[in-house]
Amino acid sequence: LLDSAISVTVSELYTKKKEQQEAIEHIDEVQNEIDRLNEQASEEILKVEQKYNKLRQPFFQKRSELIAKIPNFWVTTFVNHPQVSALLGEEDEEALHYLSRVEVTEFEDIKSGYRIDFYFDENPYFENKALSKEFNVNESGDPVSKSTEIKWKAGKDLTKRTGQTPNKAGKKRQHEEPESFFTWFTDHSDAGADELGEVIKDDIWPNPLQYYLVPDMEDEEGDDDDDDDEEEGLEDIDEGEEEEGEDDDEDGDGEDGEVRSSWSVDSNRPVTLKCLFSSVH
Repeated sequence: LLDSAISVTVSELYTKKKEQQEAIEHIDEVQNEIDRLNEQASEEILKVEQKYNKLRQPFFQKRSELIAKIPNFWVTTFVNHPQVSALLGEEDEEALHYLSRVEVTEFEDIKSGYRIDFYFDENPYFENKALSKEFNVNESGDPVSKSTEIKWKAGKDLTKRTGQTPNKAGKKRQHEEPESFFTWFTDHSDAGADELGEVIKDDIWPNPLQYYLVPDMEDEEGDDDDDDDEEEGLEDIDEGEEEEGEDDDEDGDGEDGEVRSSWSVDSNRPVTLKCLFSSVH
């Protein structure tokens, strides 16, 4: 009987193990189908992205023309952005006051990379009219980047200055002595994880206006808070006057139920209709 029981147990274990192995193989087959569909979806999404990327171009161009009418639009946008502002020293901010236009161009197949162009007016820092940084993939499929060499004017190379004073936004985020923003143009150490490039391409470029308007939006919120405080103050005054009116009712009723006419107007206390009605109720 013992041998028979052991034989049954071994057989059951073998059967369960076989079933598990078959289930794993089937899961792998199903997963391969899912991966195939995901790859197909990626190709379809890429086609849609390419289509709409072309459709967006005229609107980007129109937006750039309108932005050109607003002085210091781009430096204000960068200073208001929480991540970019942490990279800006005071001298960086001064140099960016000469930034007149920013353009982001995604390559036609999108997956291969993009380029960010900065256009500058004549300035005391460098000779370049435009600075660019480009991200793409090499023949091995590895991400790489390249950029314009900055032709600094004598004694104006911000990348060689240490201990720049952080701007006001940087101070709020406790960033001390940041490297120059312009160091980004010479840093090609990790093109596949370039945070600043990704922030400009995916966050700022789609809608720079939202960051340009940040201070105005905060001011509006502050005004709303002030209005709420004023309304609460008025409600407190009204409640206090109602309580005073009730006290006057109690004091004004004589033994015969007649209303006293001794309610006097204090020149230092505002008279409201609510108080008047309370006194004769």
